[in-house]
Amino acid sequence: MMKPYSEACERNQQPILDQLQTLFADRQQVLEISSGTGQHAVCFGRALPHLTWQTSDLQPNHAGIRAWLDEAQLANVLLPLVLDVTDAVWPVIEVDAIFNANAVHIMSWSAVQRMFEGIGRILQSGGLLCLYGPFNYGGAYTSASNANFDAWLKARDTLSGIRDFEAVCELATAQGLVLLQDVVMPSNNRLLVWRKSL
Repeated sequence: MMKPYSEACERNQQPILDQLQTLFADRQQVLEISSGTGQHAVCFGRALPHLTWQTSDLQPNHAGIRAWLDEAQLANVLLPLVLDVTDAVWPVIEVDAIFNANAVHIMSWSAVQRMFEGIGRILQSGGLLCLYGPFNYGGAYTSASNANFDAWLKARDTLSGIRDFEAVCELATAQGLVLLQDVVMPSNNRLLVWRKSL
C-alpha cells in the first residue's frame, strides 16, 4: 500500500525531536499512543536509536504504520499494538516514557479521561509523559487559528475540540504526574511534559 502522509507531521517532527533528544536521553522504552501515519515513529526512532519505540493505534491505522516501518527497517521501532485508550486493560505492562501527538483534541473528553487512567497504570515511577498539540489557557484560545481549528473540529465531531490546559493538568495530577515543562511550539502548539512522582 502507499504510505499515509501527514503534512502536519512533516512540519512538526523536527521541533518535537529537538525537545525529545534531551527529554528522552535517559529513557529506554517509549510507548507512542496513537501513532497515526507512523511518520513520527520513524523520525524519532531513527534519531534516538537508544530507545525502543513501541507504536500503537486502533486496528484500521495499522496498515499505514506498518508501511512506514517496513520501509524504514528500524530494529528499535516496534510494529503497532492494538490500543484503544478507553480499554480497561492496555497491551503494555510498563514503560518509562509515553509520547502522544495531536490526539486529545480529536477524541472525546471521556476518552481523554480514560487515556490518563491508562497512563497512570503503565507509566513507571519517574517516567515521563510528553503530550503535543494545541491547548486553551484560562478558557481562552491562544490564537485566531486555534479558534478556527476548534470550530472545524466541533463541526466534524461535537465531542472533539481543543482541551483546556488546566483540565488536562487535573487529569495528570490525579495520576501522580507532576508538570515539568510547558514548551511553546510552532503553529500555536505546546509540548506538555509530566513526570510520574516516585
